[in-house]
Amino acid sequence: MKVFVVGIRGFPGIQGGAEKACEQLYSRLIKFGLDITVFARVSYFSQKRKVFKWKEINFFYLPSPKKSGLETFVHSFLSSLLCVIKRPDLVHFHNMGPSFFLPLVKLFGIKTVVTLHSINYHHQKWGKLAKFILKVGELCAVKFANKVVVVANFIKEFLKNKYRRKDLIVISNGVDIHSKISSGEALHRYNLSPQSYILCVSRLSPEKGVYDLIKAYKGIGTLSCKLVIVGNADIDTEYSQKIKQEAERDERIVLTGVLVGKPLEELYSNAGLFVLPSYYEGLPIALLEALSYGLPVLVSDIPAHREFPLPEYRYFKVGDVDELSRKIQDLIKLGISDEEKFYYRRLLEEHYNWDKIARQMFEVYKSVVGITEINLPA
Repeated sequence: MKVFVVGIRGFPGIQGGAEKACEQLYSRLIKFGLDITVFARVSYFSQKRKVFKWKEINFFYLPSPKKSGLETFVHSFLSSLLCVIKRPDLVHFHNMGPSFFLPLVKLFGIKTVVTLHSINYHHQKWGKLAKFILKVGELCAVKFANKVVVVANFIKEFLKNKYRRKDLIVISNGVDIHSKISSGEALHRYNLSPQSYILCVSRLSPEKGVYDLIKAYKGIGTLSCKLVIVGNADIDTEYSQKIKQEAERDERIVLTGVLVGKPLEELYSNAGLFVLPSYYEGLPIALLEALSYGLPVLVSDIPAHREFPLPEYRYFKVGDVDELSRKIQDLIKLGISDEEKFYYRRLLEEHYNWDKIARQMFEVYKSVVGITEINLPA
């Protein structure tokens, strides 16, 4: 089965929830004997090449203007044209913006699956025109895709009520269970000590609420912990600049930029508290990762975070900086019990296991293309 992937920046090691999810998903789906080609955006990779192979996955790099609102639109259009020309068995679209071009692919009789990672037009960063295009993309996805996959139950309910499509499929994001690693080069580089910092892993965009976290942190006068924010903006904005300026004024705030691999694992392993103050999420992999390391967490009270059965005291009212300040102080002292760690580990192993998720997606592919028999890997 030849599968083309449209709508992501690429991987490995590229910032973004959809990108992280696809890295894990396709590195497993390739083991089912699929021929997978990912259309990636050349501007996110240092080596300017047209074709590349990673873990037997083919990458085809296409240009895209690195400008908010145009990047995804142009890249998805070019990717969709190549789908029409090369005619794979299946095209897997990711997110609403790229799905604007899904009807073009369907027009030529190509089977399609779409995964909607979030309700993108709820994100604060988009203007009126962008939100209109995203809504059209949502309509194209739900009305025309052979199968529609969503990553969370609240997204399924939202779309089912809006479009009355009953066969929406929930396939969540996942996480690998990690072993903690000792403090080392990463903590030394940022002048950190184990358990002495608050960690946030997030893109620097308005819907992520990072500036709220900075305000809440700075409002705590006696806290000895540092605040470490891992991530960056895809394209620098006034919002991301404001965050960087706050960090420059306060040496207790550490901005690392995008981290992957061992440095990120080390920061997760040794944090005293993980905070995710988002106004909107789909199903945040960063939270799954924090729980996999057994971290105490504090998250905003939004539907995506409510997908996880956390104790009530681990939520704060979204946008309430004062409550966030109070709960940071409380939870940094409280920590997390062994019982709570064990409960989360079992939950992740059972419901957020990437191997199980890949098998679920493969079953979707089979149903769309019409394959009934195939040997699955052990």
